[in-house]
Amino acid sequence: MAAEKVEGVRADAGRRPTFVFVHGSGSNAFLWTSVIRELALLGHRALAVDLPGHGFDAAFPLAYQAPQDLDALVSEPSAMAAVRLEDNVEHVVGLLRRVAEHGPVVLVGHSLGGATITRVASEAPELVDRLVYVAGWCCVRLRSVADYLQTPEFQRSLLLRVRGLPGVDRRGAGRTNWRSADPAFLADAHAAMMGDASEEEFRAVLNTLQPDESLRVFLADSRPEPATWGAVPRTYVRLTLDRTMTPELQDLLIREADALTPDNPFEVRDLATSHLGFVRQPSAMAKILDSLDWGPADLDREPGDRA
Repeated sequence: MAAEKVEGVRADAGRRPTFVFVHGSGSNAFLWTSVIRELALLGHRALAVDLPGHGFDAAFPLAYQAPQDLDALVSEPSAMAAVRLEDNVEHVVGLLRRVAEHGPVVLVGHSLGGATITRVASEAPELVDRLVYVAGWCCVRLRSVADYLQTPEFQRSLLLRVRGLPGVDRRGAGRTNWRSADPAFLADAHAAMMGDASEEEFRAVLNTLQPDESLRVFLADSRPEPATWGAVPRTYVRLTLDRTMTPELQDLLIREADALTPDNPFEVRDLATSHLGFVRQPSAMAKILDSLDWGPADLDREPGDRA
């Protein structure tokens, strides 16, 4: 049950959760900046994770700089090709062990980040008090994200219309030229990923992305363990204007997860925005997160007292 508010301040102010954010494909911790700002204004602790090979650890190909060398961009090897889902999980679990010393943890994953948080909760459920998927991959019936890309629900994604997305380098990493000046590419990517934003807003977000992503993560078995992951309370923030992960696809993932653990179904919240549009609605996203219940038992847990 959500804690009461006393004169505008929640009664459990000293025991609020820490929100830990995991980004999706080709992204980084910067994606969550606006949401973290709004959560801080509500009095919450929050941090965003750079998964291995992302953020300041990213290796940007020289050919990606300006002026671009498009031929070299296709052939230049990628350091991301070696990154596995297991590496992402190990990295996040290591951070959560430190964060959990301070009290409850709400682990949030967007898009491909959903695969990581699923496996984290499967392997270390004692570190997670609630999972939140923001249009996130939650693979239950099928083995991997790659398998779900073949479903009829994903075939409705406008992402399939974007030419050159993703390209694949010779070493097996997906590489997308987000700095492309091709009007058709930009228009199609805009419609698929952030159609509710202006062109200027969309280009601003594109400039936070990085070109490479490991295909191993897409191909990895990211199914949950019912006995561990299935015991963690979970919320799905359904992005109703999403044309990358369509609402139909999100609904499929929710139904399959609920069928696996019917005694612990998703709590579903709707947010009327596109796949990346929540960065323009950080207050609305923060209010959803602020309203979540992270479990009655957590109100009696001292910081550092983990099950």
